[in-house]
Amino acid sequence: MRRLLKFLSLVSVLALVPLVGCKKAEPPPAKLTHGAELYGRMCAVCHGEKGEGYKADQAPRLAQPEFQASVSDEHLREAIKNGRSFTTMSAWSKERGGPLSPEDIEEVIKFLRTWRKGPPVTLDERPIAGDLTRAENLYARECIACHGERGQRGPNVHIGNPQLLQTASNGFIRYALKNGRPGTLMKGFSNTIGDEGIEDLTALLRSWVNPAPPPPAPAPPPPIPLGPVPLNPPGPDPVGFKMTPETTPMDVIHAQLQRGARMAFLDARAPSDYMNQHIAGAVSVPFYDPSPYLDKLPKNSWLVCYCACPHAESGSLAAKLLQAGFKKVTVLDEGLGAWAGKKYPVHSGEKP
Repeated sequence: MRRLLKFLSLVSVLALVPLVGCKKAEPPPAKLTHGAELYGRMCAVCHGEKGEGYKADQAPRLAQPEFQASVSDEHLREAIKNGRSFTTMSAWSKERGGPLSPEDIEEVIKFLRTWRKGPPVTLDERPIAGDLTRAENLYARECIACHGERGQRGPNVHIGNPQLLQTASNGFIRYALKNGRPGTLMKGFSNTIGDEGIEDLTALLRSWVNPAPPPPAPAPPPPIPLGPVPLNPPGPDPVGFKMTPETTPMDVIHAQLQRGARMAFLDARAPSDYMNQHIAGAVSVPFYDPSPYLDKLPKNSWLVCYCACPHAESGSLAAKLLQAGFKKVTVLDEGLGAWAGKKYPVHSGEKP
């Protein structure tokens, strides 16, 4: 009996000792919401996986606390739906030729709101009372280096963009100027220019609001049918192209196109951007879902991916093509903006 009691006591002690080398079972990974999945596929390439921003083309930090506290759902909805003209922010709605339904857009907004840490702030929506003459001098001194003349074409957020200003309220602008965006280059001006200066700059930005552009023509639902590929089918292989992840200079690619070399241009942006402007002869193969086109793309010709970032979306597409077994893949180094700036041939509309 004593032996039995000792044995049972030993078993009880051992049961309390964790087994060496045994790991606690990991819980299954949480299932992504539909909005999170869409954001990860289409937005994270520029705005970052956690909304940290500035991953490509100075895309703003969407998770920034002051932004989340002051931005309205309507402002977010308009940005996603219709994009920002003359920037790399695409129009993502189906009615503009993008891939997202109204329900999809609402799901993305719902996901973005998971980054808001508290209730929305109360914004000062009083009518504008600033002085434009004083504002011009203030803007030249404090803002133009980052945001460019009239708030466009600067290296940072295009605060003069007409779509942005049409949905940014007086209070939203005042709040951004006063508090800035901590964690980014946008500082708060409350302690440097005071309430009068903030009011003057708010008046200046509001003066840049243009009449709403006419509604866009109905766009075909994506995916856009793939056009003929490659260009110059009987031509020779290009010379000087560099396999991704290296990039190939624009002038090298243009010279080989002029030479009659066999290649295909793949526009990696959303179809809405493609229809607005693309390299002449290019076909639309969006970076976030190239699968409808993979069986139709030639594996014996160089595929030149490009976007406007100039490398983020095109680099993502190139990586997916490599994973799909394509060997001759490169990225146009400078992007579409530089191509058009050189007066190299571009086209608009659904066809290459």
